[in-house]
Amino acid sequence: MSKHIYIYSPSGAVRDKAAFRRGVKRLQALGHEVEVDEAALSSFQRFAGDDATRLAAIQRAAASGADVAMISRGGYGLTRILGDLPYKAVAKAIERGTQFVGLSDFTAFQLAVLARTGSPTWAGPSLCEGFGVTDQADAADGHGHHGRGGPDEIMEACFEDMIQGQGEGTGWRQPREALPDAIKTGAFHARRMGDEASFVIKDGVLWGGNLAVLCSLVGTPYFPQIQGGILFLEDVAEHPYRIERMLSQLLHAGVLAQQRAIVLGQFTEYKLVPHDKGFKLQSVVSWLRSQLKVPVLTNLPFGHVPTKVLLPVGTKTDLVVQGRDVLLLWGHQD
Repeated sequence: MSKHIYIYSPSGAVRDKAAFRRGVKRLQALGHEVEVDEAALSSFQRFAGDDATRLAAIQRAAASGADVAMISRGGYGLTRILGDLPYKAVAKAIERGTQFVGLSDFTAFQLAVLARTGSPTWAGPSLCEGFGVTDQADAADGHGHHGRGGPDEIMEACFEDMIQGQGEGTGWRQPREALPDAIKTGAFHARRMGDEASFVIKDGVLWGGNLAVLCSLVGTPYFPQIQGGILFLEDVAEHPYRIERMLSQLLHAGVLAQQRAIVLGQFTEYKLVPHDKGFKLQSVVSWLRSQLKVPVLTNLPFGHVPTKVLLPVGTKTDLVVQGRDVLLLWGHQD
């Protein structure tokens, strides 16, 4: 079923115009009507237009009546205009059925909208990195498996599920590592099954996004006060010690202990150095688990990676864990 997709640029300037054009053509090839905002390719300093230009683009996206409002790319730019976002217009657009989709810098928009209006948005692809990739970009996956090229099939399928209103949840497997004994808490039902852990968390608000952007909102009116939520996090080009430092901020601010689960997505594009001496991402995960009495799950297929699911930010969700298998379910809310 054809849907109306509105493309706008609320953050960084589009530098890869070819990827932008490929993304538009790809969405059109999937049968959708694509409307491009008049300022989508604007440029001012590193931004997609000055602040007023980008605020006007968000206003037009909210007024478009589109089924989906998708950002062209992330970068940086939304945190500086959060005080002037058209929150009422965005909330009304969401109520009418427009799904706002994006990731990375878009986390600032998503969390601010959630904090100010309670309205849900979708963590998912942007136009350029999601649908504008070249046919050669993922022709080989590093394991010698050659695919069809172009956008990732799982991402595309999840996007179609979302846009058609058929998405009900997502599932994945954790790496072979023991779940912490800390899952034994009264916050949720938990039981032991041999050496594996099994538990269910019912109706936790799913929220989160890019770790660095989320941390930048702590202490502001744009940081949602979520109690008993399911917090998911990802980031790109951040060394594990920087990831730990940001998690420490959330820990000391009391944010992590107020959640019922922490779900870590993909942390990519960093380089370890000799003086790390064994300190790596898994070291951070182990440390985090030692600090919390709630489960810390890993390997969520979301982040700055081709294969990513779409996640409903601000929606009540069930988290089901059985051993290494994890499910996030939100379809029962429809």
